[in-house]
Amino acid sequence: MTLNGIIRQGHRWLSIIFTATVIASFLAMALGEPPVWIVYSPLLPLFLLMFSGLYMFVLPYAARRSSGRRIGS
Repeated sequence: MTLNGIIRQGHRWLSIIFTATVIASFLAMALGEPPVWIVYSPLLPLFLLMFSGLYMFVLPYAARRSSGRRIGS
């Protein structure tokens, strides 16, 4: 598997983990005052999603630039 494939697969799994932590956070808030670590638990997957998403966003532009084509052409 290539680096791009690993990052895409990791991005998918991170999105599942992020969704689960957000749901757990809302459930904990509905039951009363949750511990601080539960409230902040979605932040780590969110930041990892941001970095992997930015990497995938830049990939087509980097490929175009390395192939020698201009964006305006």
